[in-house]
Amino acid sequence: MQRREFVKSAAVLASVAAAPAYLAAGCMEKKKFPKGKLNIALIGMHMGYNNMRKCADENIVALCDVDMIVMKNRLEKWKEEFPDKLEPYAYQDYRKMFKEVGDQIDAVIVATPDHTHANITLHAMKLGKHVYCQKPLTHSVYESRMLTKAAKKYPVATQMGNQGASNEATALVCESIWNNDIGEVREVHAWTNRPVWPQCLNFPEDEYPQPETMNWDLWLGPAPERPYHPAYHPWNWRGRWDFGTGALGDMACHILDIAMRSLRLKYPDAVEASSSKWTMDSPPESEKISFYFPKRASYKKVKMPEVKLTWYDGGLMPDRPDGLDDGERMGDGDGGVMFVGTKGKIITGCYAKNPVFLPKENFVDYKPKIEERLVVGGIEGHEKDWVRACKESPVKRIKTKSHFEYAGPFNEVVVMGTVASRLAGLRRVLKWDGDNMKFTNINPDDKIGIAKTIKLNNANGNPRYKKEWVEVDAYEYAKDLINRVPREGWELKV
Repeated sequence: MQRREFVKSAAVLASVAAAPAYLAAGCMEKKKFPKGKLNIALIGMHMGYNNMRKCADENIVALCDVDMIVMKNRLEKWKEEFPDKLEPYAYQDYRKMFKEVGDQIDAVIVATPDHTHANITLHAMKLGKHVYCQKPLTHSVYESRMLTKAAKKYPVATQMGNQGASNEATALVCESIWNNDIGEVREVHAWTNRPVWPQCLNFPEDEYPQPETMNWDLWLGPAPERPYHPAYHPWNWRGRWDFGTGALGDMACHILDIAMRSLRLKYPDAVEASSSKWTMDSPPESEKISFYFPKRASYKKVKMPEVKLTWYDGGLMPDRPDGLDDGERMGDGDGGVMFVGTKGKIITGCYAKNPVFLPKENFVDYKPKIEERLVVGGIEGHEKDWVRACKESPVKRIKTKSHFEYAGPFNEVVVMGTVASRLAGLRRVLKWDGDNMKFTNINPDDKIGIAKTIKLNNANGNPRYKKEWVEVDAYEYAKDLINRVPREGWELKV
């Protein structure tokens, strides 16, 4: 969209939606929702609508989005799909929602951009609300640690939105590995087709007016201040470090769950990364990251030796193993995982879908006994399993498949990987102290160069990349990325 067209469009939208009637007023009469159901609020309607639909058997009592146009469109769609349901309250600011109708809210779905997950989720937990938070759980390592602590402190039901954790195929692969069917696993490869949004971007140089229909400051939340730009909202924020976590953050919570779960992994003790170009503002278009996990205690029938887990994105893939037919796809269109054992291999798609066991002749009619609890509905039952846990007492509650005490440490590994890729210029395997959230072999005098901008210069018909570099203190840079100091007023306090 050209800037002139955008300004015209924004003006029209502002004129019709600057003060929409559907937003809840401070003195409105309280609605009476059906009893005996869980009262759920949704924060972040662009991504969270499908999560809300899967909870439609319960009461959807409140909706919240900083963008009133998104709110209007989603609310109209909801009323079309569920005309017999009582219309939920509508808010632009989740803090106002909690203040005014919080007494009618039992549970919250958080589906905002990555950088605001932790603040909104923690706010809800402190109010005693059950929380379903989209993946990645948080934007930084420190935020993940805070939500893990909060899950131990507040007796609420939690679930990260990595639906594959509830897949029956996930349970099947776990049982296969624990039964020692492919032997000891010392090597794992995982990949994704992401990013499917632009990355390796520069800070925008053009200016746009802030839409009157959007609370831009609230959208920024804990992120550093910067002017509004349509390049960030509603989708391409994933390709900006301040808001998203790139391909790794977006998909690893889906794809790596089966590896973390089956191999009983927690923190790696080292990581190594390489990537294509990236900028201070935006992740690389492709990267390869290897996590080195220490030996763990044996589980059931299998030993858990040291294991190297390698992640690929942006079109990169591991080598094809022997035993696959020519033309046979590894994984699926979203990515996959390959376990390399001493007796065989397992290859799955995203969410652990459609596992393939190699060599194939050893696994004809293979159906291991599954002892793990299966979620009713599998992937499609992920949200309802959270609803089930919300309704159970804390003492007798059966935890969800991706409760925060599991998802928090898992997410730490994922977002630590996004830090490691930005430290590849140190040219070393980085040693990681997971308990203390720090790299132990970055020295106080280490420096690292970062591309502030990368532009294609086509002067005289001779295209070349022109880069503007800045040199930073690597030790402090790493610490800042791990802890991510928020804007004033957005600090996390468990």
